[in-house]
Amino acid sequence: MSFKSIVRDMRNGIGSISRRSFEVKLSHIHRTKSQSAVYEEQIHASPVQQSCWANLPPELLHDVIQRLEASEGTWPARKHVVACAAVCRSWRDISKEIVQTPEKCGKLTFPISLKQPGPREAPIQCFIKRDRAKSTYHLYMGLSPALPVDNGKFLLAAKKIRRTTGTEYIISLDAEEISRTSSTYVGKLRSNFLGTKFEIYDSQPPYSGAMPTSGRTSRRFYSKKVSPRVPSGNYNIAHIAYELNVFGTRGPRRMQCTIHSIPASAIEDGGSAPTPSELTRSLEGSFSSSFSKSMEQLVEFSSSSLTEVPVGSQSKGGPLILKNKSPRWHEQLQCWCLNFRGRVTVASVKNFQLVAAKEPSQPVTQGDPDKVILQFGKIGKDIFTMDYCYPLSVFQAFAICLSSFDAKLACE
Repeated sequence: MSFKSIVRDMRNGIGSISRRSFEVKLSHIHRTKSQSAVYEEQIHASPVQQSCWANLPPELLHDVIQRLEASEGTWPARKHVVACAAVCRSWRDISKEIVQTPEKCGKLTFPISLKQPGPREAPIQCFIKRDRAKSTYHLYMGLSPALPVDNGKFLLAAKKIRRTTGTEYIISLDAEEISRTSSTYVGKLRSNFLGTKFEIYDSQPPYSGAMPTSGRTSRRFYSKKVSPRVPSGNYNIAHIAYELNVFGTRGPRRMQCTIHSIPASAIEDGGSAPTPSELTRSLEGSFSSSFSKSMEQLVEFSSSSLTEVPVGSQSKGGPLILKNKSPRWHEQLQCWCLNFRGRVTVASVKNFQLVAAKEPSQPVTQGDPDKVILQFGKIGKDIFTMDYCYPLSVFQAFAICLSSFDAKLACE
């Protein structure tokens, strides 16, 4: 055999080995792709198909959650209802179907409850703790009818930020991470330079078709640090105005709240206030990821431009207008007094009670119906009570109370 033929046979052998190796690699790639496709289908499959607990009969599951929801009326025991909603999709759907809104049951269960109107009858009793060093405010729900002696159930947190043109209070679902660039951002309160006028902004639309407010508030969405899951806009939902009162010559503070997102007819018989059914996806995602870390530190498991309405324009089709209830002068104590029914124990210029103003052109008097929608007052050093009811939500009530903390150069 010649040398040339030997070389030719070796070349053919090497070529056949390379082809077989290539075929083996190609088949391995196809097999890997098919396996990854199956794995991807399993990942995107419904939690109902993945969880063994989802195989319970719907009738039995409905009865179990219904009994649990009825037995666990208050926190901290109510976390078991939240735990049921965290099992899988079918458990969550049934839990959301059984658990009613705060307006109907008077309970705060899921994070969406913070944006829904409170109960019509008895108010929900909360309290605020102020940290002067950190300029933060933490809102808790009281675990007992007595005045707060512990931390209660955490609901919302706010941080005060001073600016050259005014003050901003950033409101968050997280007690530690309070920032407009955080996925737990739910809204903010912004004041003017004098501290006499405030605007409340919500991170999600208060009703279908609402348009976000344009201007300086939207600049944060151009920042590189903003997560793509951060809510898409700020919606102006309320305006708060304090009457000018230089050196306090006109007596106690006078304030008026115009709630653009709530119609004036909501407080009438048969009236209703907007009730959102779910939070934005970014907020639900933040709660879903945090729930597995620490259920004790969370509230629960997640599941056209507005214009300012001038004073005196309230009607059945207009926005809801609230005014502070006028205090009476006590001759013996020589001070202005309001009946807070034992919920306020320390005199302060910040204390107030809000009632619906039927005639905005006239001041609220003692002859008006004694229906307090929101009351706020001091009970100790840096501790304040906040009791609210329908048609305000926790978020709206908290933002209104934050306006009372701000310094007012021309009001006292």
